[in-house]
Amino acid sequence: MEEDTATERKEDFGKMQYGCEHYKRRCKIRAPCCNKIFPCRHCHNEAMTSLSDPKDRHEIVRHDIKQVICSVCNEEQQVARVCSNCGVNMGEYFCDICKFYDDDTEKQQFHCDECGICRVGGREKFFHCQKCGSCYSVDLRDNHLCVENSMRSHCPICFEYLFESVKSTTIMKCGHTMHVECYIEMANQNQYRCPICSKSMIDMSRSWELLDWEIRATAMPEEYSHEVWILCNDCNKTCKVFYHILGHKCSSCNSYNTRKIAAPEDHE
Repeated sequence: MEEDTATERKEDFGKMQYGCEHYKRRCKIRAPCCNKIFPCRHCHNEAMTSLSDPKDRHEIVRHDIKQVICSVCNEEQQVARVCSNCGVNMGEYFCDICKFYDDDTEKQQFHCDECGICRVGGREKFFHCQKCGSCYSVDLRDNHLCVENSMRSHCPICFEYLFESVKSTTIMKCGHTMHVECYIEMANQNQYRCPICSKSMIDMSRSWELLDWEIRATAMPEEYSHEVWILCNDCNKTCKVFYHILGHKCSSCNSYNTRKIAAPEDHE
Protein backbone atom coordinates (compact mmCIF):
# COMPACT_ATOMS: atom_id res chain seq x y z
CA MET A 1 0.00 0.00 0.00
CA GLU A 2 2.79 2.43 0.93
CA GLU A 3 4.69 1.53 -2.26
CA ASP A 4 1.58 2.21 -4.35
CA THR A 5 1.12 5.59 -2.62
CA ALA A 6 4.77 6.50 -3.20
CA THR A 7 4.48 5.54 -6.88
CA GLU A 8 1.37 7.69 -7.26
CA ARG A 9 3.15 10.64 -5.63
CA LYS A 10 6.12 10.18 -7.98
CA GLU A 11 3.90 10.01 -11.06
CA ASP A 12 1.99 13.15 -9.99
CA PHE A 13 5.12 15.22 -9.35
CA GLY A 14 5.04 18.50 -11.30
CA LYS A 15 1.50 17.99 -12.57
CA MET A 16 0.07 21.17 -14.19
CA GLN A 17 3.39 22.98 -13.58
CA TYR A 18 4.99 22.44 -16.99
CA GLY A 19 3.93 22.99 -20.57
CA CYS A 20 3.11 25.87 -22.89
CA GLU A 21 0.20 28.11 -23.84
CA HIS A 22 -1.45 25.18 -25.61
CA TYR A 23 -1.07 22.30 -23.16
CA LYS A 24 -0.05 21.54 -19.58
CA ARG A 25 2.31 18.56 -19.85
CA ARG A 26 5.56 17.27 -18.42
CA CYS A 27 7.47 16.61 -21.61
CA LYS A 28 8.64 18.24 -24.81
CA ILE A 29 8.75 16.68 -28.27
CA ARG A 30 11.60 16.26 -30.72
CA ALA A 31 10.21 17.04 -34.15
CA PRO A 32 11.18 14.24 -36.58
CA CYS A 33 10.93 16.64 -39.52
CA CYS A 34 13.57 19.15 -38.39
CA ASN A 35 15.07 17.43 -35.32
CA LYS A 36 14.29 20.43 -33.11
CA ILE A 37 12.73 20.40 -29.64
CA PHE A 38 9.39 22.10 -28.97
CA PRO A 39 6.86 22.10 -26.09
CA CYS A 40 4.15 20.76 -28.45
CA ARG A 41 3.20 20.38 -32.11
CA HIS A 42 1.38 23.72 -32.15
CA CYS A 43 4.50 25.52 -30.91
CA HIS A 44 6.43 23.76 -33.68
CA ASN A 45 3.93 24.68 -36.38
CA GLU A 46 3.70 28.32 -35.29
CA ALA A 47 7.48 28.65 -35.42
CA MET A 48 8.12 26.68 -38.59
CA THR A 49 5.29 28.12 -40.70
CA SER A 50 6.48 31.69 -40.00
CA LEU A 51 10.04 31.19 -41.29
CA SER A 52 11.21 33.82 -43.76
CA ASP A 53 12.17 31.27 -46.41
CA PRO A 54 9.02 29.57 -47.76
CA LYS A 55 11.06 26.48 -48.66
CA ASP A 56 11.81 25.87 -44.98
CA ARG A 57 8.20 26.18 -43.81
CA HIS A 58 6.54 22.96 -42.73
CA GLU A 59 4.19 21.37 -40.21
CA ILE A 60 4.73 18.32 -38.07
CA VAL A 61 2.88 15.02 -38.55
CA ARG A 62 1.83 14.16 -35.00
CA HIS A 63 1.84 10.41 -35.57
CA ASP A 64 5.51 10.51 -36.66
CA ILE A 65 6.81 11.74 -33.28
CA LYS A 66 9.18 9.13 -31.82
CA GLN A 67 11.17 10.95 -29.12
CA VAL A 68 10.14 13.10 -26.13
CA ILE A 69 12.12 14.89 -23.43
CA CYS A 70 10.95 14.75 -19.82
CA SER A 71 10.49 18.28 -18.50
CA VAL A 72 11.27 17.18 -14.93
CA CYS A 73 14.59 15.34 -15.40
CA ASN A 74 15.41 16.33 -19.01
CA GLU A 75 15.79 12.69 -20.11
CA GLU A 76 15.22 12.07 -23.82
CA GLN A 77 13.44 8.80 -24.55
CA GLN A 78 10.95 7.01 -26.76
CA VAL A 79 7.30 8.02 -26.57
CA ALA A 80 5.71 6.60 -23.42
CA ARG A 81 3.35 7.75 -20.69
CA VAL A 82 5.79 7.45 -17.77
CA CYS A 83 9.35 8.81 -17.83
CA SER A 84 11.85 5.93 -17.98
CA ASN A 85 14.29 7.86 -15.80
CA CYS A 86 12.44 9.69 -13.03
CA GLY A 87 9.10 7.89 -13.17
CA VAL A 88 6.83 10.93 -13.51
CA ASN A 89 3.64 10.72 -15.52
CA MET A 90 4.48 12.97 -18.48
CA GLY A 91 0.80 13.44 -19.24
CA GLU A 92 -2.26 12.62 -17.14
CA TYR A 93 -3.97 12.01 -20.49
CA PHE A 94 -1.78 10.12 -22.94
CA CYS A 95 -2.53 8.81 -26.42
CA ASP A 96 0.07 6.51 -27.93
CA ILE A 97 -1.51 6.86 -31.39
CA CYS A 98 -1.39 10.66 -31.54
CA LYS A 99 1.72 10.94 -29.32
CA PHE A 100 -0.35 13.39 -27.29
CA TYR A 101 0.14 14.38 -23.64
CA ASP A 102 -2.02 16.68 -21.48
CA ASP A 103 -2.25 17.11 -17.71
CA ASP A 104 -5.48 19.10 -17.88
CA THR A 105 -7.99 16.26 -17.97
CA GLU A 106 -10.89 18.64 -17.35
CA LYS A 107 -10.90 19.02 -21.13
CA GLN A 108 -12.24 15.43 -21.26
CA GLN A 109 -9.94 14.29 -24.04
CA PHE A 110 -10.71 11.18 -26.07
CA HIS A 111 -9.33 9.52 -29.17
CA CYS A 112 -11.64 9.06 -32.16
CA ASP A 113 -10.58 6.10 -34.30
CA GLU A 114 -12.56 7.37 -37.31
CA CYS A 115 -11.00 10.85 -37.15
CA GLY A 116 -7.63 9.34 -36.31
CA ILE A 117 -6.88 12.09 -33.77
CA CYS A 118 -7.75 13.10 -30.22
CA ARG A 119 -10.70 15.36 -29.47
CA VAL A 120 -11.84 17.24 -26.36
CA GLY A 121 -15.24 17.59 -24.72
CA GLY A 122 -16.08 14.04 -23.64
CA ARG A 123 -16.66 10.98 -25.83
CA GLU A 124 -20.31 10.66 -24.73
CA LYS A 125 -21.06 14.18 -25.99
CA PHE A 126 -19.93 13.56 -29.56
CA PHE A 127 -20.61 11.25 -32.48
CA HIS A 128 -18.63 10.72 -35.68
CA CYS A 129 -20.45 11.68 -38.87
CA GLN A 130 -19.12 9.37 -41.57
CA LYS A 131 -20.10 11.62 -44.48
CA CYS A 132 -18.84 14.90 -42.99
CA GLY A 133 -15.73 13.06 -41.81
CA SER A 134 -15.55 14.48 -38.30
CA CYS A 135 -16.90 14.38 -34.75
CA TYR A 136 -19.93 16.58 -34.03
CA SER A 137 -21.98 17.27 -30.93
CA VAL A 138 -24.70 14.68 -30.32
CA ASP A 139 -27.22 17.53 -30.66
CA LEU A 140 -26.43 17.50 -34.38
CA ARG A 141 -27.10 13.80 -34.91
CA ASP A 142 -29.77 13.59 -37.65
CA ASN A 143 -30.04 17.36 -37.28
CA HIS A 144 -27.55 18.79 -39.77
CA LEU A 145 -27.06 18.89 -43.52
CA CYS A 146 -24.16 16.61 -44.42
CA VAL A 147 -21.49 17.88 -46.80
CA GLU A 148 -18.88 15.27 -47.68
CA ASN A 149 -15.64 15.90 -45.75
CA SER A 150 -16.84 19.38 -44.78
CA MET A 151 -14.46 19.52 -41.81
CA ARG A 152 -11.48 18.42 -43.87
CA SER A 153 -11.22 21.87 -45.38
CA HIS A 154 -10.03 25.33 -44.46
CA CYS A 155 -12.11 27.94 -42.66
CA PRO A 156 -13.43 30.21 -45.45
CA ILE A 157 -12.62 33.30 -43.36
CA CYS A 158 -9.21 32.75 -41.71
CA PHE A 159 -8.14 29.75 -43.89
CA GLU A 160 -6.97 27.64 -40.94
CA TYR A 161 -7.40 23.88 -41.52
CA LEU A 162 -10.58 23.06 -39.60
CA PHE A 163 -10.03 19.35 -39.03
CA GLU A 164 -7.00 19.91 -36.79
CA SER A 165 -7.94 23.32 -35.42
CA VAL A 166 -8.12 23.78 -31.65
CA LYS A 167 -10.78 26.50 -32.09
CA SER A 168 -14.51 25.81 -31.85
CA THR A 169 -16.34 25.30 -35.15
CA THR A 170 -19.96 25.63 -36.21
CA ILE A 171 -22.06 24.08 -38.96
CA MET A 172 -24.19 26.44 -41.00
CA LYS A 173 -27.64 25.65 -42.42
CA CYS A 174 -26.06 24.78 -45.76
CA GLY A 175 -23.76 22.19 -44.14
CA HIS A 176 -20.52 24.11 -44.57
CA THR A 177 -18.32 24.78 -41.54
CA MET A 178 -16.22 27.61 -40.13
CA HIS A 179 -14.78 28.77 -36.83
CA VAL A 180 -17.32 30.06 -34.32
CA GLU A 181 -15.32 33.27 -33.84
CA CYS A 182 -15.22 33.83 -37.61
CA TYR A 183 -18.98 33.21 -37.82
CA ILE A 184 -19.62 35.76 -35.06
CA GLU A 185 -17.35 38.31 -36.76
CA MET A 186 -19.29 37.88 -40.02
CA ALA A 187 -22.58 38.42 -38.19
CA ASN A 188 -21.17 41.54 -36.54
CA GLN A 189 -20.35 42.84 -40.03
CA ASN A 190 -23.93 42.11 -41.19
CA GLN A 191 -22.69 39.39 -43.54
CA TYR A 192 -25.36 36.68 -43.68
CA ARG A 193 -24.26 34.59 -46.68
CA CYS A 194 -22.11 31.47 -46.49
CA PRO A 195 -18.72 32.44 -48.00
CA ILE A 196 -18.64 29.14 -49.89
CA CYS A 197 -22.11 28.67 -51.41
CA SER A 198 -23.74 32.08 -50.71
CA LYS A 199 -26.80 30.54 -49.04
CA SER A 200 -28.29 32.40 -46.06
CA MET A 201 -26.62 31.31 -42.81
CA ILE A 202 -29.55 32.29 -40.57
CA ASP A 203 -33.32 32.77 -40.77
CA MET A 204 -33.68 36.01 -42.74
CA SER A 205 -37.50 36.05 -42.98
CA ARG A 206 -37.84 39.10 -40.70
CA SER A 207 -35.27 41.00 -42.75
CA TRP A 208 -37.07 40.08 -45.98
CA GLU A 209 -40.34 41.42 -44.52
CA LEU A 210 -38.66 44.75 -43.74
CA LEU A 211 -37.23 44.85 -47.25
CA ASP A 212 -40.71 44.19 -48.66
CA TRP A 213 -41.94 47.27 -46.81
CA GLU A 214 -39.03 49.44 -47.99
CA ILE A 215 -39.50 48.41 -51.62
CA ARG A 216 -43.24 49.13 -51.52
CA ALA A 217 -42.43 52.57 -50.09
CA THR A 218 -39.76 53.32 -52.71
CA ALA A 219 -41.16 53.62 -56.21
CA MET A 220 -38.67 53.38 -59.05
CA PRO A 221 -38.65 56.04 -61.83
CA GLU A 222 -40.38 55.10 -65.07
CA GLU A 223 -37.09 54.71 -66.97
CA TYR A 224 -36.09 51.92 -64.56
CA SER A 225 -39.35 50.03 -64.94
CA HIS A 226 -38.10 46.86 -66.59
CA GLU A 227 -37.69 43.18 -65.75
CA VAL A 228 -34.47 41.29 -64.98
CA TRP A 229 -33.54 37.64 -64.57
CA ILE A 230 -32.29 36.57 -61.16
CA LEU A 231 -30.81 33.45 -59.56
CA CYS A 232 -31.77 32.73 -55.95
CA ASN A 233 -28.79 31.71 -53.83
CA ASP A 234 -31.09 29.99 -51.31
CA CYS A 235 -33.27 27.75 -53.52
CA ASN A 236 -31.21 27.86 -56.75
CA LYS A 237 -34.29 28.77 -58.82
CA THR A 238 -34.27 31.38 -61.60
CA CYS A 239 -37.08 33.82 -62.26
CA LYS A 240 -37.91 37.10 -63.94
CA VAL A 241 -38.79 40.06 -61.67
CA PHE A 242 -39.10 43.83 -61.90
CA TYR A 243 -35.85 45.68 -61.30
CA HIS A 244 -35.46 47.54 -58.01
CA ILE A 245 -32.37 49.20 -56.62
CA LEU A 246 -33.00 47.81 -53.11
CA GLY A 247 -33.21 44.15 -54.10
CA HIS A 248 -34.91 41.42 -56.08
CA LYS A 249 -37.24 38.92 -54.45
CA CYS A 250 -37.26 35.26 -55.47
CA SER A 251 -40.75 34.28 -56.57
CA SER A 252 -40.18 30.68 -55.43
CA CYS A 253 -38.97 31.07 -51.81
CA ASN A 254 -39.43 34.84 -51.16
CA SER A 255 -35.73 35.32 -50.42
CA TYR A 256 -33.87 38.50 -51.34
CA ASN A 257 -30.58 36.61 -51.33
CA THR A 258 -30.47 36.78 -55.13
CA ARG A 259 -28.26 38.02 -57.94
CA LYS A 260 -28.92 39.26 -61.46
CA ILE A 261 -28.01 36.89 -64.29
CA ALA A 262 -28.20 36.89 -68.05
CA ALA A 263 -31.43 35.66 -69.56
CA PRO A 264 -31.53 31.85 -69.98
CA GLU A 265 -30.99 30.70 -73.57
CA ASP A 266 -34.59 29.45 -73.92
CA HIS A 267 -35.92 32.88 -72.84
CA GLU A 268 -33.76 35.17 -74.96
